[in-house]
Amino acid sequence: MNDRHADHPILPLFLERWSPRAYDPRPIDDDTLMSLFEAARWAPSGFNVQPWLFVYAKRDDAHWDAFFSALIPFNQSWVKNASVLMYVLSDPVMELDGKREPSHSHSFDAGAAWMALALQATNMGMAAHGMTGVDFEAAGKAVNAPDGFRVEAAIAVGYPGDKSVLPEELRAREVKSGRKPLSEIVHHGPIRG
Repeated sequence: MNDRHADHPILPLFLERWSPRAYDPRPIDDDTLMSLFEAARWAPSGFNVQPWLFVYAKRDDAHWDAFFSALIPFNQSWVKNASVLMYVLSDPVMELDGKREPSHSHSFDAGAAWMALALQATNMGMAAHGMTGVDFEAAGKAVNAPDGFRVEAAIAVGYPGDKSVLPEELRAREVKSGRKPLSEIVHHGPIRG
């Protein structure tokens, strides 16, 4: 049951999306996984540069251990049951009219792509949990990040599981979180105070 409530009308998908840690270890087939990346592909970006790059490993493939080892131990304790572990990277340099120049929005744009992927996962009965509890240098090496690219975050993806699969100290935290009221995050005109 969804006990989240919006103060204004929004698509129900925004309230249904959350970041669980309990995953059912069943695999995700390639067509389903590509649907998640397809949603991310259509995210907006500054100058339509699309500076994001997703690199993934499936739990039982040859790349999993290297990707998994870049997570901090806390995240390893629950990501172990996820079906897919991915990293989203962004390119801080864009090419426009044959010139390479800094991109102010590369992280912002990669975040939009991540959100599109997360909403698509929710719509398909899966869950995606983004995290920054990562050894970013190790992650860059594990994914063989292109020169200059920034590793933004790790993302665990899978089918929701029962919280009994989690370490005991995480079971009580396996609930949908609320959000700050709009009055704390929205200002009409300059920010006061």
